[in-house]
Amino acid sequence: MTTLLPPFLSGFALSAALIVAIGAQNLFVLRQGLRAEHVGPIVLFFGVSDALLIAAGVSGVGAFLSAAPQLTTLLAIGGAVFLGWYGILALRRVASPNAMSVAEGTGMSLGQTIVTGAAFTFLNPHVYLDTVLLMGTAGSAQPEDLRPIFALGAAAASFIWFATLGYGARLLQPIFIRPSAWQALDLVVGIVMLSLAASLLIGAFNHLS
Repeated sequence: MTTLLPPFLSGFALSAALIVAIGAQNLFVLRQGLRAEHVGPIVLFFGVSDALLIAAGVSGVGAFLSAAPQLTTLLAIGGAVFLGWYGILALRRVASPNAMSVAEGTGMSLGQTIVTGAAFTFLNPHVYLDTVLLMGTAGSAQPEDLRPIFALGAAAASFIWFATLGYGARLLQPIFIRPSAWQALDLVVGIVMLSLAASLLIGAFNHLS
């Protein structure tokens, strides 16, 4: 048991350090949690997606992606388009706060929520960088028989973080009764999404040149 704990904690700590940073997935989960819309399904979807990507990285897929820069460039361009579009929508909500409602069931359907969550996950090269490349590289440094334990620890951190963020957001709901609070959140969302989109495009063009 003692030999299994270090690789588990190592995977957990690295995953937690990478996932806590403000990013597209986190802001989406936070917004869903504040609206109390499809929180369980989106937390489960993001957690399972991260677990699969981490497992892929530890099993060697990260090395394949590193050797396929053209694929990475295509992902970057697609991700930039999606993040830019979502960022513009958020900034448009800032300009029309009366169009926002915090009532349950007034936003996206479950299907739309999952599709949007899938786009935030699989069209975002930053997700691959964290889960597949970085986690895969760190996992590969573990003895082969302990790599699944490392991946399990990393996946556990992802599930715990998304669940905490999604369900913990309810504690902030009294603040978000005010339209100005939603405006502030959407302003942050818009700026972050557009910044991520710009960084992806810059990276993609640098690879092409």
